[in-house]
Amino acid sequence: MVDKSKVLVVGGTGYLGKRIVKASLAGGHDTYILHRPEIGIDVEKVQTLLSFKAGGARLVEASLNDHRSLVEAVKKVDVVVSAISGVHCRSHQILLQLKLVQAIKDAGNIKRFLPSEFGMDPSRMAHALEPGNETFVHKMIVRKAIEDASIPFTYVSANCFAGYMVGGLCQMGRVTPSRDSVLLLGDGNVPAVFVDEDDIAAYTIKMIEDPRTLNKTIYIRPPENILSQRQVVGLWEKLIKKELHKTSISADDFLASKKDLDYAQQAGLGHFYHIFYEGCLTNFDIGDGGEEASELYPEINYVRIEEYLKRYL
Repeated sequence: MVDKSKVLVVGGTGYLGKRIVKASLAGGHDTYILHRPEIGIDVEKVQTLLSFKAGGARLVEASLNDHRSLVEAVKKVDVVVSAISGVHCRSHQILLQLKLVQAIKDAGNIKRFLPSEFGMDPSRMAHALEPGNETFVHKMIVRKAIEDASIPFTYVSANCFAGYMVGGLCQMGRVTPSRDSVLLLGDGNVPAVFVDEDDIAAYTIKMIEDPRTLNKTIYIRPPENILSQRQVVGLWEKLIKKELHKTSISADDFLASKKDLDYAQQAGLGHFYHIFYEGCLTNFDIGDGGEEASELYPEINYVRIEEYLKRYL
């Protein structure tokens, strides 16, 4: 039997990172978590690390600001998965990965690096609106550094996290569904792709030593979860046995509302615009440089959106 890869998760206490740690442990991988001194007295993160340690993970103390410690951490494993936060509403630290890329290059032993992407494919977002375009610009800077260093990679495009999008029925500023009304973005008929966060982690861990995913972008597009906002709303109405009052906002009015928002909200509004007005998640075919995760791993019984919505009943 071939030994499974040893995996280092960077950002393992974060929203997606902790799920990746769990999926790696469940997949039988020796799983290491970077314990950064920068977390200071954030006792919640420390407790998360300790719970993973109790579950079999190994904590590796190293700082992104201490190159030597980072290289030593990387040398312990075969695969590095980064889940450093890249959304403005939490923290936007994508460029910190340049230090990680340098450490991986200098260590010279890594078989695969999965940087923190997990959303829209940044290579398709050169036209993105400011200030939300910063996310894609920074991710492309990291990609260039990876490829310039000849580091084997897999880029994961996971589309819409269900917790952020499905819970609020695809409305900005909401993460739980109303039982009374909903604001439709445009006509509400533009298809998007929604994925349960635990499923994102499960697919990601499947990819880490699959030769079919090497040096490619993998899109997580579960076919039954390609839905429009109206379809998501319809599933919720079916569950609560009630029709919601619907209003609509045009693209022009939606974009005009940006002037009243703070920086993080402006960035988020741009992303919502590209997803629900432009259809940026579904308006292209996956080409030769990519694969679709649910086709590669049909054994994963991904969560359907109706099942996801039942959590809010």
